[in-house]
Amino acid sequence: MNILIVEARYHPDVADALVDGATAALEKGGAQFERMSVPGVLEIPAAIAIASRSPRPFDGYVALGSVAGHVQVAGIFYAEAMRGLVSLGGAGIALGNGIVLATDEGAARDLAVTQDVGGDAARACLALVTFGDRLGYGR
Repeated sequence: MNILIVEARYHPDVADALVDGATAALEKGGAQFERMSVPGVLEIPAAIAIASRSPRPFDGYVALGSVAGHVQVAGIFYAEAMRGLVSLGGAGIALGNGIVLATDEGAARDLAVTQDVGGDAARACLALVTFGDRLGYGR
């Protein structure tokens, strides 16, 4: 399996914690992977859409990033990123969602570490790729 990790680097400490969990899970799952970064979570769905149409063969995608701040403002960014990811999933793209929402960057990092959000996202991606393989789904 060849997986692309797309990470938003807006909060670097959170991104590093998410990537640590994701790469550990992908290595344990025997997957090969590459990492590419984008500025923020709103760019993640577009980056995955672009990558899925590129000639480079990726079996699945892991979306990693964080939104932190005032609940109303952060909630809008988070909801829009989720909308984009759900749309991609509905189009048959195998992806794991590792975007966290928190009141501040420290809380986002705590969530990333204590809940292993990056690892969970990677495991979800691997499960969907395996699911598609079992059904003969061509990427």
